[in-house]
Amino acid sequence: MLSSRARRTKNRAAALLRLAATTVGRTQTALGAFYRRLASRIGKAKAVTATARKIAVLFYNALRHGMTYQDPGATYYEARYRQLILTNLKRRTEPLILPGPVVGRHLAG
Repeated sequence: MLSSRARRTKNRAAALLRLAATTVGRTQTALGAFYRRLASRIGKAKAVTATARKIAVLFYNALRHGMTYQDPGATYYEARYRQLILTNLKRRTEPLILPGPVVGRHLAG
């Protein structure tokens, strides 16, 4: 059976990326909001690993392609995530909506 825990490693780069991930989790940035959202949902250990990987991908793209990272901020990230949640909820509830007129709809406005 595969373990669901984050594995320990002796890789220095991985250790530094995890340290950066835990630090960025306390900042008001998009990466910090990402970390906090994951930590509340799947736990801190997995959130650290996921955020470390995201930092590694950003670092790789900066080195390989010369891209620069512009942090949009935590409020932008949370607003985008909230919009994604609402879109998914609307998509999931559409099949449940009954066709035809609804009695009392004119009173809701």
